[in-house]
Amino acid sequence: QVQLVESGGGLVQPGGSLRLSCAASGFTFSNYVMSWYRQAPGKERELVASITNTGSRTNYADSMKGRFTISRDNAKNTMYLQMNSLKPEDTAVYYCKATHALSGRGYWGQGTQVTVSS
Repeated sequence: QVQLVESGGGLVQPGGSLRLSCAASGFTFSNYVMSWYRQAPGKERELVASITNTGSRTNYADSMKGRFTISRDNAKNTMYLQMNSLKPEDTAVYYCKATHALSGRGYWGQGTQVTVSS
């Protein structure tokens, strides 16, 4: 059974940091491109960052460049998102997604809430 379980969300003050984790099971993690998406209330889901199946390349949305860092540990079947210098506009539910590198088949996690507020 495929599972993607996000954790690490919470309430943080502006300028603070959080580290999100996405623990994967039920599929061959190293065959999948992994991504973080987010969805704020009333807005469409948007791509935050992605990382290739080997971890050799990363991609970020412009507004996250320099503040967020995506990484993965294929030995632990886990992906991470280090978020620094958080802003109120980063408030959203953050989702992880696994996309097979060849077939494009995808799986979603259930999301974790990040709230940036003083």
